[in-house]
Amino acid sequence: MKNLLKFFAFVALLSLAISALYDYRLKHGGLSTLQRTTPEKYTLASSPNVDPKQVASLEALNRERRALVSAVVPSVVAVKTTKKIAIERQNQLDPFGFFFRRPRGFQNPNDEALVQNSLGSGVIVTNEGHIITNNHVVDQVDEIDVQLSDGRTEKARLVGADDQVDLAVLKIDNSGVKPLKLADSDTVQAGDFVLAIGNPFGFDETVTDGIVSSKGRPNRADVFGDLIQTNAAINPGNSGGPLINLRGEVVGINTAIISRSGGSQGIGFAIPSNTVRTALESLLKKGRIIRGYLGIQMRVPQTGQPAPSPGEPVVVDEIVPGSPAEEAHLEKGDVIKKFDGHEVKSFTDLRNLVSQADLNKKVELEIVRAGKTIAVATQIKEQPVGYETGRVVPQQPPAKPTPGEENEGGNALAGIHVAPLTPELGRQLDLPNGVHGVVVTAVDPDAGVADLQKGDVIEEVNQQPINSVADYNKIVHSIDPRQAQVLSVCRHRVRSFLVLRPR
Repeated sequence: MKNLLKFFAFVALLSLAISALYDYRLKHGGLSTLQRTTPEKYTLASSPNVDPKQVASLEALNRERRALVSAVVPSVVAVKTTKKIAIERQNQLDPFGFFFRRPRGFQNPNDEALVQNSLGSGVIVTNEGHIITNNHVVDQVDEIDVQLSDGRTEKARLVGADDQVDLAVLKIDNSGVKPLKLADSDTVQAGDFVLAIGNPFGFDETVTDGIVSSKGRPNRADVFGDLIQTNAAINPGNSGGPLINLRGEVVGINTAIISRSGGSQGIGFAIPSNTVRTALESLLKKGRIIRGYLGIQMRVPQTGQPAPSPGEPVVVDEIVPGSPAEEAHLEKGDVIKKFDGHEVKSFTDLRNLVSQADLNKKVELEIVRAGKTIAVATQIKEQPVGYETGRVVPQQPPAKPTPGEENEGGNALAGIHVAPLTPELGRQLDLPNGVHGVVVTAVDPDAGVADLQKGDVIEEVNQQPINSVADYNKIVHSIDPRQAQVLSVCRHRVRSFLVLRPR
């Protein structure tokens, strides 16, 4: 007991000694410079290291860029949507609980609905307050709010939408808005300076710049043949925002990216403004997009084989019964050289010319058959419902690799485990309407596809639609593992493309 008292007495004396030393050094300035009474001398730089006259052109560019941004930002809006998802009150075994984490409030038996919020962008294009955005931004939502650049929030009404071109038209009741002009996207060229403006990751009015990387690839028969490619940063939340040229005009609507990370990697795509204008006018006048069609099919190249070169002739591979092509007496093997007086250099050219033609208008086609040039005529009709999905020529699987080559490079798709996409699962994952594919349930660590996540929906592989696990497995066993694979992926309400390189 005495030793314990001696110990406490020693600790008390030591504490008093330390405290006294601290007070002494503090009063005499020996402990900290924070109590310094003499000011520290300092001198800031009084002039820049670069003479402004030497960078006058850069200063002028800075002023012009500021003027451009300040002129267009007030016409760009943030689109904020709300969706209510019903929640089961009773506790039930969830077969997908092992694969997907539920939202925080999902398993609360006292809750009746889960509110999910999503972000996107849009641009005002009419004096009446019409706004263009992506269809996948506003698809299957309960409420749409639009936040203007001055901070005001307006309720928006969905006027019309089309999932095929991924465009939607909203309307706000505000007469004080200032629209942006839709440019002629046919005049856009690779190398043109552009700005991408939107709401990436919820950061309103974010501006990124870049150039037009590519446009109108004639050697592609898929959607990329029509879109404008840019290296201006496009991230989740930029969807529906405008791509702007030097005159402050809209040259495109940002819609998708190709990425291995889910974020911008310098490969973004925008819907051309001419396509936007046609869709806008059709939705406002008719309530839907009216599409003309000719009724021919062109076989998609097999996986691993080169696509048609630019300028390669458009050869008719199949004729749809009852179509304008059949009425024109086109035959398999015909080469289409001109459409309504316009030269046809690719299948994309032909598709665009047909879509721009007036319905029921008589058009002439110049074709080459058996070495002879002849002219035929027909009337362009409205495209039947389901034509794009029901009349695609199936892609033939490539030849299987020879023994010894089968495992060369490895098959990245084999390391991706998938499950069927059910309507209930689609609601839980907050997917847009019309999404078809398979759900990623797991990814092998050594598969080399770490950018793919649980809950991602694979819609296409190398442009081949995936509608079931059987479709996916069939493609996995038919692809050439030595070739890069392109996956069309939907994650929540954002669509992107992932490129898988051979291992």
